[in-house]
Amino acid sequence: MSSRAAPGAGRRTLYELLIGRRYVRSSRANRFLSFISVISMVGVAIGVAVLIVVLSVMNGFEHELRNRILSLTSHATISAFGAGLSDWQGTANLAREHPEVLAAAPYIEEQALLIAGDRSSGAALTGVLPEQEARVSDVASKMVSGSFAALEPGRFGIVLGAELAKALGVGLGGRVLVVTSRGRVTPVGVVPIWRSFRVVGTFAAGMYEFDRNLAYVHMADAGKVYRMGDHASGLRLKLADMFQAPRVVREIDQALGGGYFVDDWTRRHANFFQSIQLAKSMLFFILLLVVAVAAFNIVSTLVMVVKDKQADIAILRTIGAGPRNILAIFMTQGTFIGIIGTLAGVLLGVTIAFNLQELVHALERALDTQFLDASVYFMSDLPALVQWRDVARISATAFGLCLLSTLYPSWRAARTQPAQALRHE
Repeated sequence: MSSRAAPGAGRRTLYELLIGRRYVRSSRANRFLSFISVISMVGVAIGVAVLIVVLSVMNGFEHELRNRILSLTSHATISAFGAGLSDWQGTANLAREHPEVLAAAPYIEEQALLIAGDRSSGAALTGVLPEQEARVSDVASKMVSGSFAALEPGRFGIVLGAELAKALGVGLGGRVLVVTSRGRVTPVGVVPIWRSFRVVGTFAAGMYEFDRNLAYVHMADAGKVYRMGDHASGLRLKLADMFQAPRVVREIDQALGGGYFVDDWTRRHANFFQSIQLAKSMLFFILLLVVAVAAFNIVSTLVMVVKDKQADIAILRTIGAGPRNILAIFMTQGTFIGIIGTLAGVLLGVTIAFNLQELVHALERALDTQFLDASVYFMSDLPALVQWRDVARISATAFGLCLLSTLYPSWRAARTQPAQALRHE
């Protein structure tokens, strides 16, 4: 029995590959099996494409929000406990000595009530030095009217977010009354400190939360309004690599000798970005079920093929094909379905992801509606960022599920006994 060998033993892999590929198309007598194979491929392709598009949208959403947040805030901050930084110039010089710190700028930040006519709104009022602020944030490049450089000491000018200006009903040259939470003692009691400012510009960061709640004034004017003099609330830092911010702020804190509160963007917005990562992970596993359902359709496809090819299996067994050869034939068929479905899904998903904004805008024009309200979703566009690491992970997972789906039907085919299979032929 040892002389018994599979046909074309020297080309065993070749004939198994050819037969398995031929079974994908089935025969003219049974088009239904070919149709089921195509349905399995389409199912895998749709599942892979949907997973790529959804994860690309989550990646784009996170990337866009991070850039927009950091464009108006900073990579890291240094602040003092109590009345603020009295010697912020010296602290800034020490911070700049760190090789990863590109720039440092002072700021005063407090909450205020802004009143224009019969309209009012709360806002975060930030006092800055325009030239230095431009080195740590991009607010100057996001002006839609006026100029950020128009913030001059003693002129009491104010730059408003576009949505905040709209809510107050003021434009360039308009007057805004800034009422602080701090009070002063007068003969009639404690009254809040207030000051009239002239609007010298508006900015639009593209993020509703910032455009609706931020206002900038010169730091000297903020010092007068908040009775802080030459003190600053803290320093904003721009780093060479924002992802190294946790390490850099620890090193700066050690260099300053303590007594300061150092913070970075990963901690200030930790809950926000962690929630995005959690949502991304949950969506991956939930949508992976779509791919799994499509992949396990291969089980039913191959079971039907095995049933249909009983006579072929028996003939192959009688001329020397062993169980491993039969197993390889039907695993090859399932592998072809998985490869074609996965590649088609990657191509479709990447194509949609790269053109998603154009597709969404075309659909909005066709339906005369807007899918994303900036006041709810932070932005009005639907960004997509294809990360090839995610594409590779999705492709490998989908293909692995397809291979897993071929094991049981192939095992059943390998156990087929020639005599039993030919009994009813």
